[in-house]
Amino acid sequence: QVQLVESGGGLVQAGGSLRLSCVASGRTFSRNTMAWFRQAPGKEREFVAAIDWVGGTTYNAVSVKGRFTISRDNAKNTVHLQMSSLKPDDTAVYYCAATGLTLRPISTGAYNYWGQGTQVTVSS
Repeated sequence: QVQLVESGGGLVQAGGSLRLSCVASGRTFSRNTMAWFRQAPGKEREFVAAIDWVGGTTYNAVSVKGRFTISRDNAKNTVHLQMSSLKPDDTAVYYCAATGLTLRPISTGAYNYWGQGTQVTVSS
């Protein structure tokens, strides 16, 4: 089992920045692929960014490329999502997710473990 706890959400004006963090506990964190997904009201959960267990390969949704950066610190069992140039369309609950090795790092169904989510609200 892996337990995931997100933090760092909040209210920010358009153009601003936030940094989300996710602390993992339980099974060996360093071997997991980690990701961030988000879900806006009335919409399906969608992929945002993912990072492999080494931290050398990252994946980003087209909608956030160039604005969001995912990173991880295996020594602290933590994954971060640095969000810049935020837009009102980025408003959603952001979820941290973990899985083992996967060939589908952008797929919701590939992830076994999920956090409770943290709310991000971007005002115009």
